[in-house]
Amino acid sequence: MARGKRSWGAIRKLPSGAFQARYSAPDGTRHTAATTFQTKTDADAWLSAERAKITSGAWQGERERAQLPTVADYARAWIESRVTSSGQPLRPRTKAQYVRVWELHIETDRIGGLVLDEVKVRDIKAWYAALPADRPAWRSYCYRVIRAIFATAVADDLIDSSPCRIPGAGSSKRAKETNPASVAELDVIVDHMPEQMRLAVLLSAWCALRFGEMAELRREDVDLKAGVLKIRRAMVRVGGKVIIGAPKSAAGVRDVHIPPHVIGAVKDHLRRYVHGPDGLLFPGDDGHSTMHSSTLRKHFVRAREAAGRPDLRWHDLRHTGAVMAAQAGATMADLQARLGHSTAAAALRYQHTAQGRDALIAQRLSKLAENAG
Repeated sequence: MARGKRSWGAIRKLPSGAFQARYSAPDGTRHTAATTFQTKTDADAWLSAERAKITSGAWQGERERAQLPTVADYARAWIESRVTSSGQPLRPRTKAQYVRVWELHIETDRIGGLVLDEVKVRDIKAWYAALPADRPAWRSYCYRVIRAIFATAVADDLIDSSPCRIPGAGSSKRAKETNPASVAELDVIVDHMPEQMRLAVLLSAWCALRFGEMAELRREDVDLKAGVLKIRRAMVRVGGKVIIGAPKSAAGVRDVHIPPHVIGAVKDHLRRYVHGPDGLLFPGDDGHSTMHSSTLRKHFVRAREAAGRPDLRWHDLRHTGAVMAAQAGATMADLQARLGHSTAAAALRYQHTAQGRDALIAQRLSKLAENAG
């Protein structure tokens, strides 16, 4: 085994061809790098970095290093303490997604057993390369999670810099472009749904509602006099359990004007299928529990086939509503208000829709429907 002589520390070439670096530490111990290096240059760079830490006083002895958590332990603690940008607790589904990343790709991976400051850029690259290549959206999501974890570790002064430095790894291209439904296709879909579910299609499309918002609508949320849906809650299912809470973001709490041509269907649905002020507009099969998405999907699949749109997903109805609102003249600010979208751009975050603008959009949506008929 060849040894490299240098003024400080030592490098040796192992039988495997990799290089090992070690040095005599200030605490009297013989310190060896936790990993081997592919080139002698890399090993030399590690020794130089260690010596710089000693010189600057940032070097940590074995006892101090032992106090740093492993990636798996720190990531789990990070999930438990994580809050939204507004300081609110994570939404249950978001937290469940983080936990899934931790269980599948951190706890059980080699990287999870490494101490935080042992993780190198090459470790993150190897970890990322092992993620399922046939799931680009999930792959980019996992990378964003671990990048956020290491960014917090830097902010906590546990490590000097983040090893997550893969350009573009946190973004992924949409698998396919969404093709919105036409007014004629919507009419066919509505006609082929069970009568008690027809309004769910109309509201999801013409009012651009999320499934969770639509599923939690109650009689008291419908103001027929003003022609408004009051979106105040949403439901999600996590681990088979229904959780009712606020909409997806603060912007999700909103009033959405119902296009006038849909008001008649709303009145008829309330009269026939909704009981009591807190009655759900679209209950489950038992008449009072929250409807399961699979129940709706079963009928929706048949209805979309009848419309010649087997590619259409339920969420695409919301996309359809956004496109139609844009066609009716909605500005970007109007769309954000109507759809309940939040944005990181400060100029848009604090921009409000002019009073009465949403009602005007609803009027124009009905004209769009009349012209298509």
